[in-house]
This record gives sequence, C-alpha cells and structure tokens, in this order.
Amino acid sequence: MDMDAAKARIDALRAEVAAHDHRYHVLDAPSIPDAEYDKLFHELRALEAAFPMYASPDSPTQRVGAPISGDFAKVVHAVPMLSLANAFSEQDVVDFVQRAQTALGQTNIEFSVEPKIDGLAMSLYYVDGRFVRAATRGDGEVGEDVTHSVRTIRSVPLKLTGAPAELEVRGEAYMPRAGFEAFNQRARAAGEREFVNPRNAAAGSIRQQDPSAAASRPLAFFAYGIGAAPDGVAISRHSALLRWLRELGFPVAPEVGVATGATGCLAYFTEIGQKRSSMPYDIDGVVYKVDRLDWQRELGFISRSPRWAIAHKFPAEEALTTLEAIDIQVGRTGALTPVARMTPVFVGGVTVTNATLHNFDEIARKDLRPGDTVIVRRAGDVIPEVVRPLLDRRREGAALPALPSACPVCGSAVERIEDEAVIRCTGGLVCPAQRREALRHYASRKALNIEGVGDKLCEQLVEAGLVNSIADIYALTMPQLTGLDRMGERSASSILSEIDKSRTPSLERFLFGLGIRDVGESTAKALARHFGSFDAVRAAALRMAPYFATSDALKDKALKTAFAAEPLIQIPDVGPVVAQSLYSFFSDPRSVAIVDALLLAVTPQSQVPAAQADGPLSGQTVVLTGTLSSMARDVAGAHLEALGAKVSGSVSKKTHLVVAGAEAGSKLAKAQELGIPVIDEAGFLALLAEHGRI
Repeated sequence: MDMDAAKARIDALRAEVAAHDHRYHVLDAPSIPDAEYDKLFHELRALEAAFPMYASPDSPTQRVGAPISGDFAKVVHAVPMLSLANAFSEQDVVDFVQRAQTALGQTNIEFSVEPKIDGLAMSLYYVDGRFVRAATRGDGEVGEDVTHSVRTIRSVPLKLTGAPAELEVRGEAYMPRAGFEAFNQRARAAGEREFVNPRNAAAGSIRQQDPSAAASRPLAFFAYGIGAAPDGVAISRHSALLRWLRELGFPVAPEVGVATGATGCLAYFTEIGQKRSSMPYDIDGVVYKVDRLDWQRELGFISRSPRWAIAHKFPAEEALTTLEAIDIQVGRTGALTPVARMTPVFVGGVTVTNATLHNFDEIARKDLRPGDTVIVRRAGDVIPEVVRPLLDRRREGAALPALPSACPVCGSAVERIEDEAVIRCTGGLVCPAQRREALRHYASRKALNIEGVGDKLCEQLVEAGLVNSIADIYALTMPQLTGLDRMGERSASSILSEIDKSRTPSLERFLFGLGIRDVGESTAKALARHFGSFDAVRAAALRMAPYFATSDALKDKALKTAFAAEPLIQIPDVGPVVAQSLYSFFSDPRSVAIVDALLLAVTPQSQVPAAQADGPLSGQTVVLTGTLSSMARDVAGAHLEALGAKVSGSVSKKTHLVVAGAEAGSKLAKAQELGIPVIDEAGFLALLAEHGRI
C-alpha cells in the first residue's frame, strides 16, 4: 500500500471507529458485532504502526497514552467551577424558586432539570475541535490535570465537528453500576482491593498515574454545561445548550428536561426518585437551573455558588449502630470537640466509624450516652451524623459524659467563653495537639498546599520536638526527617522540596494558613483582595485597638461611629467578631513571634486590591485578548477590576473596550465588526499609568 492510499485508509478507519465508539458508548445502540469492530480497530492500529508519520493524538487508538510521572499538574479554571447550594426539602425548593422570581420580577420561570450524577466533576477543553486537556474541579479555582486518564473514557469525544475554536465542556465522570459490579467481581477473583461505591471507583480511576489502569475500568461521562460562552455560538437557553452539546457528540443524561415553577420541579424530583433504583448509574438528587441564560447572568452568584441553580438532594440514608465511646479532639484553636466512636456501619455508600458531635451542648440536647444504640445518617449524602439514640435499647446506668475540666492532651485548664458553646484548651502552643493541628492546617491543600505534610508527619514532627510553631517547618533538615519513622531519603527530599516551594504563597493562602480564628478561606481572600499586602492587613487589624480595649468600648457612640468607618470594616466578610479575632491575633505576642519568624522564611505575594465601586471604569465591560508581554492575563484583569471594570471572556454588543495583545484572534475581529473601541498593549499600559496602577 502506497503512502497516499495508507493515509486515506487510516482517515476512513478513524472516522468509522469513532462513529462506532459513539454509537456504542454514547447512544447505547451498536450497529456492528464486537468481532467486526475489533477487526476495524486492529487494522487501524496495524496501519498506524506501519505508517508512523500519520500518527495523531485524536486517533481512537490513542486513548491510552504514556504514564505520567510525579504529581498532577495544576490547572487554573478560566471560569471557576462553582459548587451548588443544596435543597433538602420541598420548602427549600419553593424558597429557591420564589427568590429567583422575585429577583427577576417574573412568574412561572422555566427550569432546565437533570439528574445529579454521583461522580467526579470534570472540565474538558477543546481547541479547534480537538481534545487537549481535562481537569478536575479541585477547589473550584484550581484543579488537577487528568488528561491522560480522561482520554481513555470511550464516551469522551476526541475530535468534534462544527465546534468553535475554543470550547470548555463541563460534566461528570462516573462509573455505571453494571461496570462497577463487574469490576469488583474481577477484583475479588484476583484477590485485589474492591471499591466501596461507584463514585469512589470513578474518582480513584481518574486519578491513576498510569492511563492503562483508567482504560481498564468502565468509566463514562455526561456533559452538563460549559465554561465561558464560546465565540460565535448563539444559544439563549440551558436546555438548548444541552441539545447543542449532544449534537457535537457529547453524551448528555437522557433524563434531562424542562419544568415550570416549583410545582414542575418537585414533580420532576418525584419522577426521578421513583426511577432512581432502576437507573444504570448512581444519582444523589436532581439539579434545577434557570433555563434562560440571560436570566442566569442577571441572577449572578453568591460566595461559591450560583443564585440560578440548586441541587435537590434525596433523603439521606440511615442505619443503626452502637455508640461505643465519646472521645475528645483538640483543634488548632484549642477547641475541644467530642467525637462519636461507633461500631462500623455501612450507610450512604460508605462505612462510617466516626462522627463529630460538635460540642457538649449538642450531646446533652440529643441525650447521647456511650453504649447507646443510635441512628446514623449521612446528611446530604456527605456528612455522617448521629441523629438520636433509641431510648428503649439504652442499657441501665448509662450516663451523659462529664464536661472536661482539663485538656485531655496537655492537662491545661479549659475555658468556656460567654455566649460560646465551645470549650477551649488554654495551653496554646504548649499543647501538642494545637501545635499539630496548626501545622496540619498551614500545610493543608487550601492553605500553603505542602504535599507530603499530612496528619501522620505532623504528629511525628511535634512529638519529636522538631516543630514548636509552624515557622519551624522551614528549618527542618534532611537528617531530622530521615530520623523519623518510615522516612527514607527520597521521601524526605521530596518533602523538603515541597516546603521550599511554599515560600512564596499567595497572600490569601498565607492569611488562611495562619489559622486566625474566624478567618476562613473566603474571608482571607476578601482581606487579600481589599488590602493587597500582608503589612496592610496587619496594620488595619492593629488599628482596632481602641475599639477592643475594653469589653464595652463599642458602647461609646463616638467609638462606634469611628469603628464603622475603619478600612477593615468596609469588607463585606468582616464584622465585629472577625475584626476582634484579627486584632487579638496580631496583638498577641505569641502570634507576633510566629508571624515574624515565618516572614523570615516566607514572602507572601502582594495582590492587586479589589475593584472600587466608584472606579474610573465602573460599569464598563472589558475583554482581554491575545498575549501581553508586560504582564500575565490574570494580573491585567485584576488591574482592570481594581479600576471598577468587569472583565469578560467574550465580546458582545455590551462590551465597552477590548485590550488586544499580540496574536489577537477572533475576539479582535468581532470587536472591529461591532465597532467596539480597541487599544493595544501600549494603550493599555498608558491607561493603567493614567489611573496610578503602574
């Protein structure tokens, strides 16, 4: 066979095999026997081997690539992958619909409705119709690159026809029930570990380093949306978007539909609930989304979830077990948290042995006593919860646990602040548990993200006296680490490398990692974006001194007025409680010593302050396109936001300005077509300079 004939045959086979893959894995309607498919596939593979010059990454034979090495690369989502708020009752759904109707000034709103697949949220990225990358949701803003595994999923198209130049498709990777049972059956026969449920099986398979392992597992994918709206695609409803994705070749759950108002949504919930046990994949609820996309944009978002969508979860599963004991854990802020230790029980798809009891008031309210037979459920199919005891089974003499008079770890006195339900250890850094938890929190994924510094290592470091404050982690040496239990030179070297990589964290991660009471991830981000630098945050906190000099200082009218005008209080996430926590932290000599020691080893990266409501670009929508040589795209966007602009990913009639860098493409052309003002990089820098941004 000459080269031209080989090329033609290879192209024809690729198209034919891809079509059969789509019919089999997406449409569930194979048109040829498996043996005939195998002949086509093997012919294609043989021709590609004989004519390697025609190799292509989107060939059906390339679904299994080479194993990757090391940790998964990080992927920053251009548009955050937000989680959904949950509804657990009919009233929650009625309230959600009513809020949407009130905000939009509409009645009888139509909702796109779909089953909530119990799998792993994924982002698939295509360029010129070719699959180039897949990423997990991660923390919503940064996920992990799992392209090597997702490429093996037969229902994920590798090449699209009629797709825009750039397209990000979002959906759920999952393992069908039949495939899950077959996989576990094979694992049992081979004496290998079984998966607990299809969700864990899907997540574990996707995160395999070797794609051949993922390819051997029966994974599937359903698309449920996109990231940024692609250029040149005019779609006005979410239901139409799903039809368009299906036309492009993506599998979409067959149960999707449209419902009107709360009544229609609840009827759909009932219908899917009745089908749930017979469906070929696990679901844990249904999702309602306002169907009109312009109304979605008008409703916007709150915190980490959209106002235009909600997940209506099925009732949690419940089971009976024995409450064997109530232990006490000591957290990084000294909080003593009672934890239920139970006879293992399988509920909601997992085996549950522990559950937090929150505080001792909760124990008394529920009247829980060691030895009780209790009902356990997974609230929202996620959090194990001890619901109540069965009093008729209570053994004679069972007693409520007494409030601790001392810390169970260090023996220090405990205190209970007025109006707080939490009891705290007063030992501070004297308490090994608080040191361990402070270190674990600092190294955690959402803080400094120091891989390898987990619970066990934190415990060893504290017990060995190597870490007396979180700053000590930067003084660790190879001999110290290799002297720990089960720590070889390779592991120690990897950990030291990860610690070293954490020396230039973002300001928001550093603030969160300090473990300041009442300063969670969202508040840390708000502080970083408002003040821009660590010194500015600390200065703003210390300005609070007059207001917290005494317990009733804010009762003074003049002080109360001045307090409301403080820069710290201008942040939506910050009120008197958070302000006092920040002041207490930055004025405590022990905290100051730790922070100063940390700053000798760590340099938090300053951030561009957040947008001002009265900025010179307030109310304007700006689009960035092409490459800027002077700064990264996200930095340029942050500068624009600081001037009050809204930065958009697509050009429309509502766009006020386009900043076009080198190699600007379709967005620039569209802006010129619509007559929208365009400036180049030099003009952009001049604009920033004019308003004092550079």
